[in-house]
Amino acid sequence: MSEDARLERLLDFLRRSPTPWHATASMARRLEAAGFRRLEETETWHLSPGERVYVTRNDSSIIALQLPRERLSALRLIGAHTDSPGLRLKPHAAQSAAGWLQLGVEVYGGALLAPWFDRDLGLAGRVHVRHADGRIEGVLLDVERPVAIIPSLAIHLDREANNGRAINAQTQMAPVFLQGGGRPDLERLLNQWLEEQHGLTEVEVLDFELAFRDMQPPARVGIEGELIASARLDNLLSCFTGLEALLESDGRQGAVLVANDHEEVGSASACGAQGPFLGDVLRRVNAQLGEAGEEGFIRLVQASRLISCDNAHALHPNFQDKHDAAHGPVLNGGPVIKVNASQRYATNSATAALFRDLCRETEVPVQTFVTRADMGCGSTIGPITATELGVPTLDVGAPQWAMHSIRETAGARDVEYLTRVLTAFVNRDALP
Repeated sequence: MSEDARLERLLDFLRRSPTPWHATASMARRLEAAGFRRLEETETWHLSPGERVYVTRNDSSIIALQLPRERLSALRLIGAHTDSPGLRLKPHAAQSAAGWLQLGVEVYGGALLAPWFDRDLGLAGRVHVRHADGRIEGVLLDVERPVAIIPSLAIHLDREANNGRAINAQTQMAPVFLQGGGRPDLERLLNQWLEEQHGLTEVEVLDFELAFRDMQPPARVGIEGELIASARLDNLLSCFTGLEALLESDGRQGAVLVANDHEEVGSASACGAQGPFLGDVLRRVNAQLGEAGEEGFIRLVQASRLISCDNAHALHPNFQDKHDAAHGPVLNGGPVIKVNASQRYATNSATAALFRDLCRETEVPVQTFVTRADMGCGSTIGPITATELGVPTLDVGAPQWAMHSIRETAGARDVEYLTRVLTAFVNRDALP
């Protein structure tokens, strides 16, 4: 398969996925086009060997399952997350200052704030409406044009702006939205956009979860197009590569792709990795296709392996001292095994050995990241899922720059590298 075609699919996925709800919907569309059947958690499931199914929770987390053709005895799991740091509207967002309607925001996750200034911002998310007949419905909204901006203060009025000035998200980051407007204008615009995008006319907006998005489209960058620049590479790139691997696999083995919401805020939710979503689904599947009972479920989990995919910190050419000298992953140098002695990453020597063997088998270069001993370390869904489920796990990811910025950068070749290894993992006959 052409690497350029895969990268075009990635760029399209990034464009169509400004929020976790949109990302989940985009993945569901591809799964259904490939023959996956949607399951509803509130209904009785009837599963067959060799079938391909998927289920969502909160419309922002998704689990896709490739059921084995033979008895269910082990699963090859790929984990990722659908959410990214950013700015989300407060429930009563409308506020006025100096003749402008602004929208109050909350910071979601550990966002880099400075890059949000002076960007063309759109608006996207989920809106719940009540129809004239009393029916309540949730619909996706994506305003794909610049409707707001957070203007910087001129350096003439803040001579210390380049000397590490702190940014106050409450008082300095409310996007400018409409000159001379007020709260009724926000309500009017929401109804206007719902009519334009969904043909909804006689509805009442009950509530919403909306976020600002960068309107600069994802792009290939560099003289030879060796870079990918986009919003939300962390962690939609992993969602994409996991989905590509599942769809390109030979379909013989039991495989799972789980993409959870809320990783950037700790994963503690009904649809997050610390919640019961994955365990609920696997227990229902095992009850029909595996060894019945709690002992049978534990045997299934211990025979399975999880590769938690979340992007890794690449060596920055302007800040090389921020990496351990022996552990500086480079862009386009292959996927990165992430290691932390304090279990911020779930990798151990046994699970790392499996991944290294997969890389050898697929002729993919592999790198290792360990944070400096005098710096803190982030985490992923890997340790959380391993703790909740007990499945042997490792953490890997494509290297990237500017993690948690409004625009991040990754290597174009690493997309192919990671997809190739994950596909081999899903197809692997025996797990060590």
